[in-house]
Amino acid sequence: MTTAIAGRRLRLLGQQPIGAAFVAPYAIFLAVVFAYPLVFAVYMSFHRYFFTAPGAIVDRPFVGLANYWTVLTDPAVARSFGNIAVFLVINVPLTVGLSLVLASALNAAIRFRTFLRVSYYVPYITASVAVVGVWMFLFNSGGLVNQLLGPLAPSPSWLINSSLAMPTIAIFVTWKQLGYFILLYLAALQNVPNELYEAADVDGAGRTRKFWSVTVPGVRPATTLVFILAMITGANLFTEPYLLTGGGGPDGASTSPVFLMYQKGIEQGQPDVASAIGVLLVIGVLIVSLASRRVLERGQ
Repeated sequence: MTTAIAGRRLRLLGQQPIGAAFVAPYAIFLAVVFAYPLVFAVYMSFHRYFFTAPGAIVDRPFVGLANYWTVLTDPAVARSFGNIAVFLVINVPLTVGLSLVLASALNAAIRFRTFLRVSYYVPYITASVAVVGVWMFLFNSGGLVNQLLGPLAPSPSWLINSSLAMPTIAIFVTWKQLGYFILLYLAALQNVPNELYEAADVDGAGRTRKFWSVTVPGVRPATTLVFILAMITGANLFTEPYLLTGGGGPDGASTSPVFLMYQKGIEQGQPDVASAIGVLLVIGVLIVSLASRRVLERGQ
C-alpha cells in the first residue's frame, strides 16, 4: 500500500518534489489569469449572457451555437479577421526576417554594438501612447513622410486610407516590437558553435553563405518561437488600431477581432457574442501556430 502511494506521489511530483513548490505560484497565476477566463469565455459563448448589477440573479439560458452563428454571419466580424490576416502576412515575415538579420549583425564585433542593441530595444519598453504620437505626426496628412514624398504621397493619407491603414499599423508594430525578438535571436546565436563558422571559412564561404548555411539552421528553434510569438501577439492586436486610427477606421478597415470584442462586449453589451469571437480567434491561432511549428521544425 505504501509503495503504491509513493509511486503515485512520484508520478505527480517527479523526482524532486521541491520543484513543484517552486512552480506552484506561477501555475496558480496561469490558472487564475488565463485558464479560468478562457473557460468562462467558452461558457458565455454558449449562453445568452449579459452584464447585470452585482448580486442580481437572472436567467442566462443555454443557446447552443446561436452566438457562433451570429458571429459567422456578421460582415464586420469577417472583415476584422480579414484585416488581421493582412496584418499577420506583413508583420510576421518582417518580424522574423528583420530580427534575425539585425541580431546577426549585432552579434558581430561592430562599433557601438551596445548602443545599437539598446536603441532597438527602447521602442519595445516605451509606452505605446508615446510612440503612437510620433507615428501620427509622421504619417498624418501633413506629416513629415508626406512632405518628403511630395506628389507621391498617397491620398487619402496613410492612416485614413482603407487600403494602407492596416499595412501602416503592421509596420509600426514590427518596428516597436523588433527589439524583443532581436534579444531572443541574440540568445539563440550564443548556442551556435563557432567551429561551424570556422569550417565555413575554411571552405571559402562568404558572409551570405555562412548566414544561410550556418546561422539560419542553428537558430531554427528560436525562429519557431519568434514566429509563434509574433502570431499570438498580432492576433491580439488592439492598442495600435485603437490609438492610430481612432478605433478601427476608416470604416472598419483597421478593426481587429480583439477590438471588435471590446466593441461588442463593452460598448454594445453583448459579452456572449464577444466571447464567441474570442473562442474562434483562439482556435484559429492555435491551428495556425501548430501548423507553422510543424512546418518550421521539419527537417531538424
